[in-house]
Amino acid sequence: MDALDKKLLRDFRRLWAQALAIALVLACGVAILMTTFGMYGALEDTRAAYYERNRFADVFAGANRAPDSLLSEIRAIPGVRQAEARVVKHVILDIPGRVETVTGRMISLPETGAPLLNRPVLRSGRLPDPAATGEVAVNEPFADANGLRPGDSFTANMGGRKRVLTLTGTLLSPEFIYTIGPGAMMPDAETFGILWVPARVADAAFDMQGAFNDVTLKLDPRAPEAQVIDRLDILLDPYGGTGAHGRAIQTSHSFVDAEIEQLRSTAMILPPIFFGITAFLVGMVIGRIIALERAEIGLLKAIGYSDAEICVHYLMLAGLVAVVGTLLGWAVGTWLSGALARLYAQFFDFPYLIYRVAYDAYAISGLLALASAALGAARSALHAARLAPATAMSPPAPPRFSRGLLDRALSRLRLSQPVMMILRSLMRWPLRSGLTTLGLSLAVAVLVASSFFSDALDTILDKAFYQSNRQHAMLLFSPGLRDDALQDVANLPGVLVAEGQQFQPATLRHGHLEKDTAIEARAPGADLSRIVDAAGRVVDAPPGAILLSERLAAQLEARPGDVIAIEFPDGRDEIHHLPVAGLVTQYVGLGAYLDSSTLDRLKRQSPRITAANLLIDDAALPQLHATLKDTPELSGLVMLTRMRRSFEDTIRRNVTTMTTVYISIAVLITVGVAYNGARIQLSERARELASLRILGFTRGEVSFVLIGETMLLALLAQPLGWALGSLIAAALARGSASDLYSVPLVLEPAGFARASLVVLAASLAAALLVRRRLDRLDLVAVMKTRE
Repeated sequence: MDALDKKLLRDFRRLWAQALAIALVLACGVAILMTTFGMYGALEDTRAAYYERNRFADVFAGANRAPDSLLSEIRAIPGVRQAEARVVKHVILDIPGRVETVTGRMISLPETGAPLLNRPVLRSGRLPDPAATGEVAVNEPFADANGLRPGDSFTANMGGRKRVLTLTGTLLSPEFIYTIGPGAMMPDAETFGILWVPARVADAAFDMQGAFNDVTLKLDPRAPEAQVIDRLDILLDPYGGTGAHGRAIQTSHSFVDAEIEQLRSTAMILPPIFFGITAFLVGMVIGRIIALERAEIGLLKAIGYSDAEICVHYLMLAGLVAVVGTLLGWAVGTWLSGALARLYAQFFDFPYLIYRVAYDAYAISGLLALASAALGAARSALHAARLAPATAMSPPAPPRFSRGLLDRALSRLRLSQPVMMILRSLMRWPLRSGLTTLGLSLAVAVLVASSFFSDALDTILDKAFYQSNRQHAMLLFSPGLRDDALQDVANLPGVLVAEGQQFQPATLRHGHLEKDTAIEARAPGADLSRIVDAAGRVVDAPPGAILLSERLAAQLEARPGDVIAIEFPDGRDEIHHLPVAGLVTQYVGLGAYLDSSTLDRLKRQSPRITAANLLIDDAALPQLHATLKDTPELSGLVMLTRMRRSFEDTIRRNVTTMTTVYISIAVLITVGVAYNGARIQLSERARELASLRILGFTRGEVSFVLIGETMLLALLAQPLGWALGSLIAAALARGSASDLYSVPLVLEPAGFARASLVVLAASLAAALLVRRRLDRLDLVAVMKTRE
């Protein structure tokens, strides 16, 4: 083994503590990159394979009642490879042993058995017999949540008539990877399920013989989707078409897309922080090693080692640190990404998981780790290579300091000698002090950015459930009812207050921009479901005008006073123009709001409701559910109180997990920066500190110099960390925005305080670890050193 190689291993062994601190920081960056790449790849690969194997449709459309004969014209649209018609309805279910009313989305199966498109995966049992009249299959999560097994029975209110259905099997479908009920904010497998029944059962129950109300299309790979959608809308318009759309706004697909985009944003924002800190730490440590080994460098050059060999030697020392960090990061990242990918597969109802971390993820993370370490060490290594042997073997010239204005100002303050030593060290090594401050500020920034999520979720919860939607429950009716039916709703058992509301699909246009969304309409003064503007005030949509959510207005590039064109998919081909009265804040979905009388006028209909918002006496809930199960007009029920509890529980679990992870990351960054900084201070100032001990200073006073400098830098890092954390949080908020939801940028003072306390505590702990070495200093040996 070459002498340089032996020295390399000896140096690495001697510096194991500092190397480990750096390697752990680097491992965090590698692990996060691996985890996000792994989950991203698992979701992408699994979804792509699932879609392909089970022929997930490209275009979806609904209608009121279209004849089966229209299907041949749909299939003749250029670019359409396959089209399949079906009947889709929402029904009310009565599950044995469950008091609550349960909603189901019923889908007809073709007479041939399995559908051609959106083919479900059989998980247990079998598909319903096409000739049977009382058989049903359900999605697996719904069956598991309600304890249903093949052979069990339950009842469904289908077209106003209760039918007993026998479960034959459980399924999973590519159409329902993310299964969310009408009006719900998150999945609830206990109260919403997907049901597949033979076509003859659905046709008879909903009077759809020879007709369909839903169609899905598979397109040729190069088919122009927009043109196919336009042609399909034209064909369905006479039959009450509700607007065709592609995968982009299909509920399940769009939720998975939003999650993938969030993973991509995380991979772009967080890992660079760790790689940057690693470069700084490696540069700081290697630079100090070279300063202490000047004589050895001169001797090596004198006996024949070249400049390149010296340079490579120190780069390899940095490389060893990078290798340790990379291996740790690979191990943790592979394990963590696999575990999280399996959780994602369960959360998103995949029948299987295609998990593999691509080789390029290992290669990219490894190369970035090596590059960051090499970049950090490059300047010092090149300096070592350029040292002439004679110069290197001589002690370095002491730095030339002069008393400046700041020194004289400090002198007048009559500060103690240890305090003066701390302040002069910061002033005379400003670059190193600044970089150390930057490293500690990034730890603060990570915690500030992580606390933003919990504060943002609290804001969403407050806005969605306590300011805007204050009702206990929402009844959904399809088709809508005359508004005088609201009195019957108010007379239901336990109902204290009932208010009507309408939801109508529409296309909004402003100039060349357009957006398909649902318009909400309510009567002025509604108190249960309210509109809240950007300033937090409760407002009503004025007659003859429209209110838009801020995100929808941004997508349409519309401002108050602009005129919006509105088209309803009711077959009338009428376009209505209304001015934008104002903008409101909405975090879930895209909102557009009208006065109920304005909507009735535009649609030329008598006053109607499609939903009823209720305040309920909890004591009467069992009787209310029993009545709702027998209500033929009801197509769905959303229990807001249950949803609120579920949302809060989910937030609490997620926030606890996320806070633990980010605190661990911040502590690793802080310890890596503060520990290495304190070790370098100790090596540089050992003679000064030993001199103070000889002159009579106590151990506490000498320790104050070492600890005080670290803690002062940590304090100086706080404002910069707050600012950087705010910027990172803003970037994460932008990366999380989609048509489904947006995450508000909420930064509470408590979040900044928690971040500072964690980083200051970790800095103190790191400094105290180094301070223990002061007790073991050999004062005589230290005073004999040249530096």
